[in-house]
Amino acid sequence: MTPQPLQPAAVARLIDHTLLRADALPAEIEKLCREALHYSFAAVCVNSVYVPLVARLLRGSSPAVCSVAGFPLGAMLAEAKLREAELALAAGACEIDMVIHVGALKAGEDAAVAADIRGIAGVCRSAGALCKVILETALLTDEEKRRACLLARDAGAAFVKTSTGFGPGGATPADVRLLRETVGPAMGVKASGGVRSLDDLLQMVAAGATRIGASAGVKIVEEARTRYAAAGGPR
Repeated sequence: MTPQPLQPAAVARLIDHTLLRADALPAEIEKLCREALHYSFAAVCVNSVYVPLVARLLRGSSPAVCSVAGFPLGAMLAEAKLREAELALAAGACEIDMVIHVGALKAGEDAAVAADIRGIAGVCRSAGALCKVILETALLTDEEKRRACLLARDAGAAFVKTSTGFGPGGATPADVRLLRETVGPAMGVKASGGVRSLDDLLQMVAAGATRIGASAGVKIVEEARTRYAAAGGPR
């Protein structure tokens, strides 16, 4: 018997509705928030300059306010990255997606990478917020991905995340599976970068993702609605 497709509302609850382009306009951010409210996405993810606007527009609603720290390169002073996270949290963010210092990881400077993550995970925890750690998997070997996952887990992060979407490659089912196998069942895994269709999302979920970062959230949920209706479920 063919399994019932995932309910559209369940699909929406997996998605961080994302707009992180450098040229994003305030009007586009407002549209992003309207869409998040309409579809009940998990979160709206924006650069920190737009956190006050998003926090105001989403106040009292279910989508979380998500921002980024050290985005998209991660190669900044740890103190500056930490301060960016603190300011975003103070402005209303309740989730922070931070980028690791990839060069430090590749150089074997695990203590520095761990300290960078631990600082932001700590301020997130104090604020009752989630810390997600972006690995930029396309730049890493499998051994480096595993090492980064363990550093993030041991530093107190809530999620590991595949990609910024601005690197040389995005999420793949193989990478999501590797991250899930490394961190175990208790930690979140976010697949981000190149997830543009419902089938893309379902592949990531099957591989172990519990959150999806996507700019195509509306398209994905509308695909889910169409497929669910065709299978006999209510729209």
